[in-house]
Amino acid sequence: FGIHKAVKTIKGKTSRILRQEFHWLTTKLPTLWTNSYFCSTVGGAPLNIVKQYIESQKTSQRK
Repeated sequence: FGIHKAVKTIKGKTSRILRQEFHWLTTKLPTLWTNSYFCSTVGGAPLNIVKQYIESQKTSQRK
């Protein structure tokens, strides 16, 4: 069971749920998700280090 199948399943189920709850999505948007996704590993880094890295991305040089 590859990561691509997990991503496809998650996108499919969430799209279905969102369209059932918000009916206007069925007429306004052709799709909710793109076919692409990004996947990366963090090696053996502790969770707090990964979280710190992600949080620092919000305040990076992108302004």
